[in-house]
Amino acid sequence: MDAARETAVYTHGHHESVLRSHRWRTAENSAAYLIGSLRPGMRVLDVGCGPGTITADLAALVAPGGRVTAVDAAEDVLAQAAAHAEARGLGGAVSFAVADVHALDFPDDSFDVVHAHQVLQHVGDPVRALREMRRVCRPGGIVAARDADYAAMTWYPAVPGLDAWLDLYRRTARANGGEPDAGRHLRAWARRAGFTEVTSSATAWCFAEPEETAWWSSLWADRTTASSYAGVAVRGGHATAADLEAAAGAWRAWAAEPDAWFAVLNAEILCRA
Repeated sequence: MDAARETAVYTHGHHESVLRSHRWRTAENSAAYLIGSLRPGMRVLDVGCGPGTITADLAALVAPGGRVTAVDAAEDVLAQAAAHAEARGLGGAVSFAVADVHALDFPDDSFDVVHAHQVLQHVGDPVRALREMRRVCRPGGIVAARDADYAAMTWYPAVPGLDAWLDLYRRTARANGGEPDAGRHLRAWARRAGFTEVTSSATAWCFAEPEETAWWSSLWADRTTASSYAGVAVRGGHATAADLEAAAGAWRAWAAEPDAWFAVLNAEILCRA
């Protein structure tokens, strides 16, 4: 299985500015397309769980009698996810483990639902990852994935510098082994992974109220200069520290506009195993 191991490196890392975004995510705002398929008693695998806010929601949705196994490639963030589950009184319904989605350490047919949110854009071989997700899902179960599409992000007004930020991010993410425009590829990847029954949909995060645009711009400004992404961009020769500061400034300038508006298109797939 060594050949199946991860080759990409998570571009964002787990800087506070990244987790600030991840902790905002819930099943309602990030996995609504899956909620209708969940039932009490189900066994769920949550791949790339991060700080565990969606994980805990999934555990609540399959209660009573259900169980969620949450995995992530980064051990440090699993401790935060476990603490969140405990704080919500769900610690007994969730277990945590370090795992690589290309080589999951679970038997065939282990889960009723296998879920991954904003994961496939960051992995080295998304088709192989989906095959592994399919392998550990029982026949008739569901493999669900949702990913943003960076090239489809749109905003207003056209503040100088944000186009350069987007171009830089996409180049850096690809050089780091990922596919930032993963959303548009999800259906094709699933079919290449062997799924024949794939339901596709799309929803958007929209940030338009002043508190929303301030939050969204500040986390991206901080992420651009202080997260692992900043180091990857500079070490890879994609940007200088000055370039990153300029991009962060563009984010702040955009948020200062009274009509600031930003939309993130997310593609979703429900695949029948």
